[in-house]
Amino acid sequence: MEFWYDFASTYSYPAAMRIEELAGQAGVAIEWRPFLLGPLFQRQGWNDSPFNIYPARGRYMWRDLERICARNGLPFRRPTGFPRHSVLAARVASLDETGAVLPALTRALFRANFAEDRDIGVPEVVGQVLAELRREAPGLPDPARLLARAVEPGNKERLRARTEEAWEAGLFGAPSFVVDGELFWGQDRLEEAFAWTRGDRPVAAGGR
Repeated sequence: MEFWYDFASTYSYPAAMRIEELAGQAGVAIEWRPFLLGPLFQRQGWNDSPFNIYPARGRYMWRDLERICARNGLPFRRPTGFPRHSVLAARVASLDETGAVLPALTRALFRANFAEDRDIGVPEVVGQVLAELRREAPGLPDPARLLARAVEPGNKERLRARTEEAWEAGLFGAPSFVVDGELFWGQDRLEEAFAWTRGDRPVAAGGR
């Protein structure tokens, strides 16, 4: 299963915190795919999060997220800035060196944003998150090296290509899950996506 997420995406937070346990139960391998929602929103005519553009929708989302986090025992603190700039976090997560610890890194960055109200758009904060993670995963390279590599042209292009891949695959929001080309959007579709991996497909492939 491909798991597509943006670190500024509210509903991606509970999905990221839940997906690995569910994957273990289902015996499914997860491909973690950080990308950027901003360029996709721009292609849809939005210059901001739809939760800011449509205030009623935004108010509902924040209350809904509180309920989801409480139900799943996840800490939550509404960020004082939304959406936070997620480019640096996504660039760090796109580095080859983070592959082995990408699930843990992803969760740490989401916690920083949505449980601790830390600005993940700031290099010092991302560096702190990396340093904290390194104590748990000693194999992670030095945070300063990772931050420097994250902004190298090759890695910037890697993230741009990943975001373009998301658009070409038909993604328009996050979190999104792709199973055998079938797209599921939203953390409330996570269980349905896992059911699809088990062959529970009430609608024939291609049938709409």
